[in-house]
Amino acid sequence: MLNFKIEAKCRKTKARVGVIETAHGKIRTPVFMPVGTRATVKAMAPFELKAIGAQIILSNTYHLYLRPGADIVSAAGGLHKFMGWDRPILTDSGGFQVFSLSTLREITDDGVLFQSHLDGTRHFMTPEKATFVQEQLGSDIAMCFDECVPYPCTPEDSYKAVERTISWAERCKKAHKRFDQSLFGIVQGSVYSDQRLYCAAELKKMDFPGYAIGGLSVGEPHEKMYAMLDVLSEELPIEKPRYLMGVGYPLNLLEGIARGVDMFDCVLPTRNGRNGTVFTYSGRINLKNKAYERDFTPIDPNCSCYACRNFSKAYIRHLYRSGEILASRLCTWHNLHFLIDLMTRAQAAILEGSFEDFKKRFEENFKDEGGKR
Repeated sequence: MLNFKIEAKCRKTKARVGVIETAHGKIRTPVFMPVGTRATVKAMAPFELKAIGAQIILSNTYHLYLRPGADIVSAAGGLHKFMGWDRPILTDSGGFQVFSLSTLREITDDGVLFQSHLDGTRHFMTPEKATFVQEQLGSDIAMCFDECVPYPCTPEDSYKAVERTISWAERCKKAHKRFDQSLFGIVQGSVYSDQRLYCAAELKKMDFPGYAIGGLSVGEPHEKMYAMLDVLSEELPIEKPRYLMGVGYPLNLLEGIARGVDMFDCVLPTRNGRNGTVFTYSGRINLKNKAYERDFTPIDPNCSCYACRNFSKAYIRHLYRSGEILASRLCTWHNLHFLIDLMTRAQAAILEGSFEDFKKRFEENFKDEGGKR
């Protein structure tokens, strides 16, 4: 089972440093989790993820359920052995993908009938089935099956999803049997404070070992996301880890940490990397731009990743223009290293009592290409 210990807190914000203990090792928080949707982090091998300091990765229940099938992963000895990763793994429930990827879906209180985006076959996913599939996968942290509404949505539609999410969480908890796997509840409620508080209060009664915040970073303004985090920072149990789902933009990460969030995940660093967009401590840039044709400096002189130690912007731009796979690999490597390093620096700042200053300096320096925030 999961244990969580808080080691330090920021006096001026709600930021904290902690350690999560799982069956496959410890996780120091705040932590960014690279996304390995289909049991692989795109363009990265497990030993490379270890080299950049990845402590835990996330895989997707929906995708692995459809291909290759949870029974095959289970027969291989579980997800860790199947993908050659011996550190912690978190699996999401697949709820978000059911609602966002399926071309056809019918939602009832029992579950969701959906059509596979791969071959059109129909499947019925229930809270019990989502829980069982994650037990077959053998992740260290599993997520309750929830209903995620789009933004914008009406208060009525959001409330219906909250009620289902609460009911489904209770069913997931009752169905969950695996003692070496921890099940997190997910707080929904869109951008409605009263619904977020209600959902969190009901989930607290079920006493989950951790709580995720879902349904944000789905198109709403950043200010609304931060407002919901402010509301929940007072409601969610202080002694339990908090996980903000689907957030990976550097400025959002620091704002989340300042509001007491411990865990984050997002496809942004890998997706951006494959498209030539990289993070630096001066901001976000696109290496495909002609401005870097004769730029023989590293992506970021303040970065110690493999790409920055060995290659220039001009070379990586050349790789992209030549259609070479190495371009995607180097930029993905850099982006993941950047976010993991940002978490490490945030931890150090919290321990030193300087997190607020660290956050302020980062925000002053970090600009998107062209000076945009």
